[in-house]
Amino acid sequence: MPKNTSIKSVLIIGSGPIIIGQACEFDYSGSQAALSLKDEGISVTIINSNPATIMTDKVIADNVYLLPLTTESIEKILQEQQIDAVLPTMGGQTALNLCINADEQGIWKKYGVKIIGVDIAAIEKTENREAFRQLMVDIGVGVATSKIANSFLEGKEAAQDIGFPLVIRPSYTLGGKGAGFVHKKEDFDVALSRGLQASPTHEVLVEQAVLGWKEYELELLRDSRDNVIIICSIENFDPMGIHTGDSITVAPAMTLSDRCYQEMRNQAIKMMRAIGNFAGGCNVQFSVNPANEEIIAIEINPRVSRSSALASKATGYPIAKIAAKLAIGYNLDEIENQITKTTSAYFEPTLDYVIVKIPRWNFDKFKGANRELGLQMKSVGEVMGIGRTFIEALQKACQSLEIGRAGLGADGRQSRNLDEIMHSLEHPSWDRLFHIYDALSLGVPIESVRKATKIDRWFLNQIQDVVNLENELRRYSLNNIPEDIFYTLKQKGFSDAQIAYILGNVTEEDVYQRRKALGLRRVYKMVDTCAAEFPAKTPYYYSTYEGENESVVSDKKKIIVLGSGPNRIGQGIEFDYSCVHGLLAAKEAGFEAIMINCNPETVSTDFNMADKLYFEPVFWEHVREIIDLEKPYGVVVQLGGQTALKMAEKLHEHGIRIIGTSFPNMDIAEDRGRFSDLLKELDIPYPKYGVAESAEEALEVAHQVGYPVLVRPSYVLGGQGMSIVINDEDLEKAVVSLLKNLPGNRVLIDHFLDRASEAESDSISDGDDVHIIGLMEHIEPAGIHSGDSYAVLPPFDLSDNVIQQMEDYTVKIAKALNVRGLLNIQFAIKDEKVYVIEANPRASRTVPFIAKAYDVPYINIAAKVMLETHKLKDFTIVRKPKGYAIKEPVFSYDKFPEVDKQLGPEMKSTGEAIRFIPNLQDPYFRHLYKEKSMYLSK
Repeated sequence: MPKNTSIKSVLIIGSGPIIIGQACEFDYSGSQAALSLKDEGISVTIINSNPATIMTDKVIADNVYLLPLTTESIEKILQEQQIDAVLPTMGGQTALNLCINADEQGIWKKYGVKIIGVDIAAIEKTENREAFRQLMVDIGVGVATSKIANSFLEGKEAAQDIGFPLVIRPSYTLGGKGAGFVHKKEDFDVALSRGLQASPTHEVLVEQAVLGWKEYELELLRDSRDNVIIICSIENFDPMGIHTGDSITVAPAMTLSDRCYQEMRNQAIKMMRAIGNFAGGCNVQFSVNPANEEIIAIEINPRVSRSSALASKATGYPIAKIAAKLAIGYNLDEIENQITKTTSAYFEPTLDYVIVKIPRWNFDKFKGANRELGLQMKSVGEVMGIGRTFIEALQKACQSLEIGRAGLGADGRQSRNLDEIMHSLEHPSWDRLFHIYDALSLGVPIESVRKATKIDRWFLNQIQDVVNLENELRRYSLNNIPEDIFYTLKQKGFSDAQIAYILGNVTEEDVYQRRKALGLRRVYKMVDTCAAEFPAKTPYYYSTYEGENESVVSDKKKIIVLGSGPNRIGQGIEFDYSCVHGLLAAKEAGFEAIMINCNPETVSTDFNMADKLYFEPVFWEHVREIIDLEKPYGVVVQLGGQTALKMAEKLHEHGIRIIGTSFPNMDIAEDRGRFSDLLKELDIPYPKYGVAESAEEALEVAHQVGYPVLVRPSYVLGGQGMSIVINDEDLEKAVVSLLKNLPGNRVLIDHFLDRASEAESDSISDGDDVHIIGLMEHIEPAGIHSGDSYAVLPPFDLSDNVIQQMEDYTVKIAKALNVRGLLNIQFAIKDEKVYVIEANPRASRTVPFIAKAYDVPYINIAAKVMLETHKLKDFTIVRKPKGYAIKEPVFSYDKFPEVDKQLGPEMKSTGEAIRFIPNLQDPYFRHLYKEKSMYLSK
């Protein structure tokens, strides 16, 4: 049937701040859905408390409410806006739970609002573990033996009946919160108590553990005529026992027999139809016994999930966009396939390539954390690699992680400790994949690796082939590698850096020049949803080594924007927000805007956000060859955080234009020692400092500047490796640790200004004029990372004298560094004197916050200034402040209950929220202000 014309306005509920288990994939989905509804002439209102996402930007929705995700906020919106329907399926579990709460309070009924995309009964059936189990039994779908428990006694009885090992799964939680395996009776009581406390309904499922079984997911869409299509099959590389968010995953499924796959499809469709009569998206998870292909259902989510974003990027099929159209009445055969423009959305994608997703962890931020992976998700982001084969995609995903790896192995980072390797295989953590490679390269038999990991032998054979190829390469030198072997190496995803390492005595550049002379260059294939059965119109590409290049280069003036790679603590969604605005500004200024990024969760990798998208690692070899092909006017590195900035030196060395602030000036700011020298020249106060390259030099510097001292490496983001020390013994330990973990880096020793306040400025400079976009004052004192601090905009407790010093220093530094674009400066204030701690001539995590607080598109303005198509005087900047805005950091400590929660110079928060208060007498602010007074008096 056609669109429901009675729906003229829709409320989309967002997912709130980024936390482990619910990240920016929901902002991507919400943004897609909003744009899809706007295309239909529907007014879109969004509620979300996250300022760092493009979802809460005016380019996405007609009305944006940056409010806490509560029923009170929902009612406020419904009083102010005429809302016909609410779409709660795009904001993860947070949005669904809020929708249920509003329904229970009668809010939707009171204001005549329909729930679309799902129904409450479906949510109840899927989130209530016992209701789900019983439904599966009723429709003939297999489930693990299990019992529900609402009390400690019921849980004990269930365990006795089922036997160990067991899984405990709390109802109504996200990211596996409170879930866990219990292998023996002695551990059961603690695990059961944790699960009951984690569930908002004090309910857990005590279930048979199917450890070692294989795990799969299917992404489904259904319309109002009950037509169902399977968008994508996803196979977990890791077996059952590791949360899907922490598993390496592969699409399409690699090791399924056709009979088992067809049965899984039938069961998934049966499950979706059984949970309710709604039109929209659904994710189903299954487990398969590798011995006999017995299938059991794990769970079904009647909403867009983490895997939906991955499936969208894997197939090119925009799941959230189509789901939004289905929710307002369209049927699948009435919607155009946006990739081909000639087929309908009622056309299941077909892949002639392979994608591999690898999660990204930040255990280094949580000292003492239990690093073993299990049912509770612990990763903070993910990357995706696309290749013609599994192993090519796997190597590209490894290169995308930004953990210093040049691929799966063969890069000087291998382990040779067999005991450590074998322990890692049996106790999975973030590095198990690399240890599988290490084990096979040491000659450990494949069957021994399979027994230790329970990973399907097909995947292990693929990795063994790579090890064999590495051993074959060792027989040659660079100049006599047979061309067919060289070609195979590149087809298997080996980077030039890996080849150089294996050969020895040659550089990455030598390898590049040699294969260039042989004519071995990447070609680019289109992601087309239909395995080239129909011509595709979408400029979405991945690289491989084959004959035909499908990326046609235009004669337009081009700008390449380098993305921010995987989300991690210290570099999150706010940088993707900046990249998206960079793309939009480049297009508005008349350039062809090209995006390079490898993060499947984000809006920047939506295929219609840029004029051309290269879903590739932000890794020098890949970036270089795209630049060689496209020959852009320039490259933007200022918006993608440390990921993009790390490319600046290479770009500069190769004579490639950097848009905005030049590399030499960025380098001065990044090199803490040179920056302090600049401050000295400008007569700007800064803490006494020194530079050390050894523990002995560090001790000398510390004695000169005086304890306490702040110890930090140059060129870091998110306060990585920073610590405050008060004596020689602690200093020596800190410096030795830094030099071990960050070899080749210099260590900065700054005198730490104890009991000082901290503040920061953000500004835009066009080389002539400097516009300060915001001054923020922190609640916490200097010494706590700015990303972990509550911050207030505008300042609440700084004198006019201090504010004037901050403004003067901002202008001085911007002009001295010849900043073109954005500049963030952090200050310490003590006894009315302002000291400059650091300056960042790039996008910072605070700019989206300020843009939302003042309702000004600052990134768009800065991008046009960087492109030199506009000067600051071309813009009339009118601020619309809503009183005071408070940036609230959000932590995910529930995933790491064993770690020290004390805040310090190293950032630990995973996201942030924004809160508006009318004045400084607000009770919420008074409480925070009291906290500040306590901090400063300690």
